[in-house]
Amino acid sequence: MPLWSVLLGLWPYLLIAVQVTGILFAIDAIMRGRTPQGTIAWALGLVTFPLLAIPLYLAFGSRRFYGYISARRRGDRRLADLGRRVCELMLPARRSAAAESSDPSDDADPHAVLESLARLPATDANAVSLLIDGPDTFAALLAAIDRAQRYILVQFYIIRDDRIGSLFQEHLLTAAARGVRVYLLYDDVGSASLSRAWLRRLEDAGCAVAAFKNSRIPRNRFKINFRNHRKVVVIDGHEALVGGHNIGDEYLGRDDTGGPWRDTHLGLTGPAVAGAQLAFVEDWQWATGAVPELHWSAEPGSAAGVAENAPDTDQRVLVVPSGPADDVETCHLLFSHLITTARRRLWIATPYFVPDEGIINALQLAALRGVDVRVIMPRRPDSFLVALSHLTFDPQSVGQGVKLYRYNAGFLHQKCVLSDDVAAIGTANFDNRSFRINFEITVVVRSQPFIAQVQTMLHRDFERCHRVGAGDFAQRHAVLRFAARCARLLAPLQ
Repeated sequence: MPLWSVLLGLWPYLLIAVQVTGILFAIDAIMRGRTPQGTIAWALGLVTFPLLAIPLYLAFGSRRFYGYISARRRGDRRLADLGRRVCELMLPARRSAAAESSDPSDDADPHAVLESLARLPATDANAVSLLIDGPDTFAALLAAIDRAQRYILVQFYIIRDDRIGSLFQEHLLTAAARGVRVYLLYDDVGSASLSRAWLRRLEDAGCAVAAFKNSRIPRNRFKINFRNHRKVVVIDGHEALVGGHNIGDEYLGRDDTGGPWRDTHLGLTGPAVAGAQLAFVEDWQWATGAVPELHWSAEPGSAAGVAENAPDTDQRVLVVPSGPADDVETCHLLFSHLITTARRRLWIATPYFVPDEGIINALQLAALRGVDVRVIMPRRPDSFLVALSHLTFDPQSVGQGVKLYRYNAGFLHQKCVLSDDVAAIGTANFDNRSFRINFEITVVVRSQPFIAQVQTMLHRDFERCHRVGAGDFAQRHAVLRFAARCARLLAPLQ
């Protein structure tokens, strides 16, 4: 009997199997979904269009990284003991709010809840340097690698084999040649184009290289939802760099399509470095199953090394790692807290502004209670869907007093929030992916001299923007408005 005839006879049974599979996945979506909107969308799609929805659900449907959770539990004794030791090490470097206040009875700190969210203590005696754009950031990064004496921890979402990628590699190789241990962790999705030869050269020099994968099943390309979006470098346990920069020439103005890239990074010394190092160790344990022997210190920070431009050496800093393996939506709660506690100003710079209704409502309420709410986003995002989605927030936000700005001097890639006298700078965008799906890391800084630097930086950014008008969206072509509304429906995937 011909094969086509056999397949034709089996076709009704295959359709039934696909429909049953769609129903089972819909049940899974209902049981595991984190947001009602996303759960309803997946459930309806899986039941109604299972042939289309099942592959999409396999790739993008899960909101919890159960593989990472299982790996964390398998290494629970080592990681839990290490986490306790690190917290105990950092606690003496934290002054109480009462000690800072002229009123000894005043021990209220509106931001103390963030320590529970981060599962780490905020510490004083840190030095933080603001690194604006690629030249300053890469100069600080390469100099820090050259200073390393014991080990270098490197983690990036994207690493490119271009000019800065080659220079970065050469500095790592030079460090390895003088006996420094090098640990390099890259995201398997973000760095998919990175050549095996580039990585092998580091491995041949004795560097430990690992990919952060969505699954430990070899060649499992269905799971591409979870990305490790963190950018962390730790030197000898004393210095850390965290922020928005990846390793690529575009951050140095070598992108002919989108113009100069505007980004922000931090250089950090002091007790808070231990928090960044602990986040790296958890990711490394998932990728390799090993916990490297590292130096853990709570020594006061100094205005040297990556923090040489720090305005003072007694800054309160909290490192907040977040990701889909957390018990709560850490990143979403972090930004929600910064919005709801703002009383005077709330300035946000983000390349991807596709928030959910909860964040939009919080921004509107902040504006209605008199807070100066401003959001800077790129004039031309590097994602077509995001560019369309951005348009839909114009009437929803501007009409309620939220000021939207579009950056005109290139592509804005920085992730920065200034809420009154608290600055949060890191890797997280204002979108569903950062809120719930990506592994991110944010550094929260409370220091008046540092806040003044961030304020000055954002003022310069505002000067390079144009403000969005309340009627701008209504003036656009009807087809574009319809496309933007359709793109907004895909916000959970952006």
